[in-house]
Amino acid sequence: MRTLLSAFLLSTAVTGLAMQAPEPPLGETRLTVHTLLREDVFAGVRANDMKRFGRAERNLEILLKDRPADRASLLAWKGSMALLRAVLAHEAGRAADFDREFAASRDAFAEATRTSSGNDGVAPIKGGTYVLLADRLPEAHRPAAWVESYGAFRELWKGQAPAVEKLPEHLRGELLSGLAISAYRTGRTEESNEFVDRIIALLPETAYQAAAKQWKEKPGSVTLTCKSCHAPGRLADRLAAISK
Repeated sequence: MRTLLSAFLLSTAVTGLAMQAPEPPLGETRLTVHTLLREDVFAGVRANDMKRFGRAERNLEILLKDRPADRASLLAWKGSMALLRAVLAHEAGRAADFDREFAASRDAFAEATRTSSGNDGVAPIKGGTYVLLADRLPEAHRPAAWVESYGAFRELWKGQAPAVEKLPEHLRGELLSGLAISAYRTGRTEESNEFVDRIIALLPETAYQAAAKQWKEKPGSVTLTCKSCHAPGRLADRLAAISK
């Protein structure tokens, strides 16, 4: 759960990404694979820094060899990275590259789902990836992408529903927002409305609640996700913490 909502539903400042970019210490096993990869992935997704995104791709291949216990989560990251590559190819009019990267993304996500080892991040990464990128895919692929996102969020909800009120604001807000928007985009209007109401009830005086109230006035008119975001530099912070 923390993976998704600490990984893909963040809005990261471009300046912060540029300022804090330490080389990920891949041999430091006290750091999760998510911590080692996420900031470089974000550099590509949010800041169009493809040099750092390429570093994430290279580091992913190393981690797949060195951290077999995290294989499922790493495959989910691989699927996410390939989906961004597919989107960029589509936007640049490179149809063959899109087809290759899109197929690679689907294959990686499918293998991640089948893999039992280190699968805590699969649903979060998958759900968050599609929330961010579904509408940048060719129109014919968007409905299926939203179905995938909805399924991933429902999987998260199974485990998190009993404790949703105890989750930190960011995790609670991103989970409920992801459920609301993916339900809406897959034609589950009543279910979407229920989650919008939960946002209003469980996140008082927050940006999530404000957006949800606007959504109730006009469904689909505002962005529900990415309303409370972690500051950049989390890798640097974690490195400082474990070095004490």
